[in-house]
This record gives sequence, C-alpha cells and structure tokens, in this order.
Amino acid sequence: MDNSLIAFRDVWKTYQMGEIQVNALKEVNAEFGNGEFTAIIGPSGSGKSTMMNLVGCLDVPSKGEIFLKSENIARLDESDLAALRGKTIGFIFQQYNLIPGMTALENVLLPLEIQEIDDDIAEKRAKELLTLVGLSDKMKNKPTQLSGGQQQRVSIARALASNPDIILADEPTGALDSVTGKEVMTMLYRLWKEKGKTVIMVTHDMHLAQYAQRHIELKDGKVVRDEPNQNQLCPEY
Repeated sequence: MDNSLIAFRDVWKTYQMGEIQVNALKEVNAEFGNGEFTAIIGPSGSGKSTMMNLVGCLDVPSKGEIFLKSENIARLDESDLAALRGKTIGFIFQQYNLIPGMTALENVLLPLEIQEIDDDIAEKRAKELLTLVGLSDKMKNKPTQLSGGQQQRVSIARALASNPDIILADEPTGALDSVTGKEVMTMLYRLWKEKGKTVIMVTHDMHLAQYAQRHIELKDGKVVRDEPNQNQLCPEY
C-alpha cells in the first residue's frame, strides 16, 4: 500500500430505504496510486456516485476499510478527516458549485482561507492558478459574468488551490458543450501528465473515459472490470 493514496478493502455501502436495505457497493477492492489517471465508469445506478463520495472521503463505508494516505478514515474524527481531505483532495463538480456572490478570485481563495494560509501568499497563489487556467482577465468577474466553461475553469483552479495530491472530478464536462468539454478534459490531462496529479474521474461517458489510463467499471455495486485503458486518448495541445 506504499504507493497508494487511497485504498479500498472489501468495502460495502448499505443504505436503509424504509424496511429495505440497499447495497450500493459490494465487496469493492481498489487502490489508487500516485500519479494515476483513473476513470470510474458504469451505467446509472451502478454505484458510481456512492464510490465517488467514498473516494472523496465524504462518507465512510458500512463494512470494510478505506485508507487515505494510510489513515483509516473511519477512525478519524470529523475535524481530522476534514483537514486531511482538504489537503489531499481537490473536487471538481458537474455543476461547478461556485459561490455566486464571490468573484472568481474570491472563489479560488476560499480553500486557502479555510486552511488559514497567509493572505499575501494565498492571493499570489490564487492569481497564479487563475492564470494557469487561462482566466487572468476574469479574476474580478462573478460566476454569472462567466460562461459555463469559464466557471468550470474557476472550479479547477479552486480544486488546485491547496495543492492536493488528488483531483476528483465528477462528470466534469456534463454541463458543457462538446468543444468546451474537450478543453476541460485537456486541462485535466495536462494536470496529470505535466503536474503529476492523481486524477480520478467519475463518468458515464465512454468517450471521456478514453482520456484515462485505467478504467474501473461498476455494475450493480460491484467492480466488474479494473484494467489499463489500451486506447488512451492524448489530446493535442
């Protein structure tokens, strides 16, 4: 488990729906190593969202164990887990989840403020990240003054703010047109290829999944396939 950032050991996730128990995940074993680009795929209802919440340490398993940087997440109290999660994982969501009343710069500064980073250092880093994602001229714009693709770029900059080891992307192009979606995927690919980030992407779109070097396929809560992607796409940039 030396190279594993996240490891699942016989993980089950069970929900109580009235008198019925629903097993959203069953006996999942998986490791996510440093510098990998993995796509978690499968049809609607396969358990992708549940696995994403567990990979992101937003939830704990009903049975089995999940280790984040060798720490058993079920044994950490909420504040310790939140601190470890905040330093280790950057989240990119389908709906961007930007705060409407804040500028692009203020949205990117938010995770740094939570971690109580010195104001000058935080502002310098946030501006560098917005420049990295091509928004140096949009820092003072609020989300309503940005296109969908620009909002997703802000969310990518925010995800990178605390310099996490892992970028966890949930259907990152789901709300975008195909051209803008390709730009976002190229950016994720570059973060993996050039910056050495571990990228874990949850998607139902097999074309997007082709950017990843590894596929984990879920069906009815079980891993039915976990193998290298032999046809990985390499975007031109």
